[in-house]
Amino acid sequence: MNRRRAASAAVLLALLMPLPLAAAGTSAAADAPSAAESRRTTLELPRPTGRFSVGQETLHLVDRSRTDPWSQSGPRELMVTMRYPAQRGTGGPVRYLTREEARLLLVDRELDKAIPVETLAGTAAHSRSHARPVAGRYPLIVLSPGFTVPRATLTALAEDLASRGYVVAAVDHAYESAGTAFPGGRVLECLACEKVEAAGGMRAVSDTRARDVSFLLDRLTGRDPAWRHAGLIDASRIAMAGHSIGGASAAAAMATDPRVRAGVNMDGGFATPVPETGLGGRPFMLLGTQNRGPGGNQNWDLQWPKLDGWKRWITFADSGHFTFSDFPVFGDQLGLPDPQAPLSGARSVELTRRYVGAFFDQHLRGVPQPVLDGPSANAPEVRVHTP
Repeated sequence: MNRRRAASAAVLLALLMPLPLAAAGTSAAADAPSAAESRRTTLELPRPTGRFSVGQETLHLVDRSRTDPWSQSGPRELMVTMRYPAQRGTGGPVRYLTREEARLLLVDRELDKAIPVETLAGTAAHSRSHARPVAGRYPLIVLSPGFTVPRATLTALAEDLASRGYVVAAVDHAYESAGTAFPGGRVLECLACEKVEAAGGMRAVSDTRARDVSFLLDRLTGRDPAWRHAGLIDASRIAMAGHSIGGASAAAAMATDPRVRAGVNMDGGFATPVPETGLGGRPFMLLGTQNRGPGGNQNWDLQWPKLDGWKRWITFADSGHFTFSDFPVFGDQLGLPDPQAPLSGARSVELTRRYVGAFFDQHLRGVPQPVLDGPSANAPEVRVHTP
């Protein structure tokens, strides 16, 4: 275990499940590099399912009203990937990660001996850089990743939502991932990993991200928006989803910012408790592993009654903590699946897209989604709980 993991292991234990790629790859690390590289030298995410092509642009946002809580100097900074419905045949290729971002992520996951940097950095995604948008007004969805992992790990979900007619803002929160590239050649590593316990635990991360989201919404929907295509955003229809601590941050953001109309927590513990007064009747969905069902996780059991609007508690069988990210796809394609989470990568992405997309279609577009109401014959892995 590296120094950063050792420093934060105790506080993370209650919030994070085992890391699937690390669990699958570490035991075979000594002889895996050549084998993994010979099996596959490229990775590809599943194609989006919607009718639109997907455009992509990157924003660097600086909140000069706040000092960064982790560096304790300088303003708070965010890197944001904007994805949006785009015209086919426009725009150029995108990279999944920079080489240094990929290297640091692999080192952090203890997979740098098993997976070549360029294999991960060059993952084939389906967005097009600076593609021309399809005119219209679309709901906005903010995505926040898990602790120590970059926003890119939610690319499969982000691309699918954009292809279905949403604007999606995936956020990297400074100093909270293994490595995030910022302008000027800077790559900010995970200072929060070393300081989170002294700062009050993971609640400090969740509360900080809630403030990040409010700042992001100010910059996307205010009088002088930071994004040139901000006119695509329907500011009356904003929601948030996140993985792990990003999911906890969705509830934290809703508790402090009424602009966020709906939220999804993908397998994250509620580091910031839901207020006793609830979330103002706004809808919220819990989407978790099989171990997150009622009675299986005290954190969710305690917070569930406080969710005072439309709500669902859904779990996937044979899933793991990172089922809701891009990692299972990579594990399958590299021949490094997680034996403790046998749900395939392709199926993990398919189900995550289906249920998250249905939630937003129902609550941002007003289109009823029966799939959210009970068992589906074509999704035997999924359980809709009614505690």
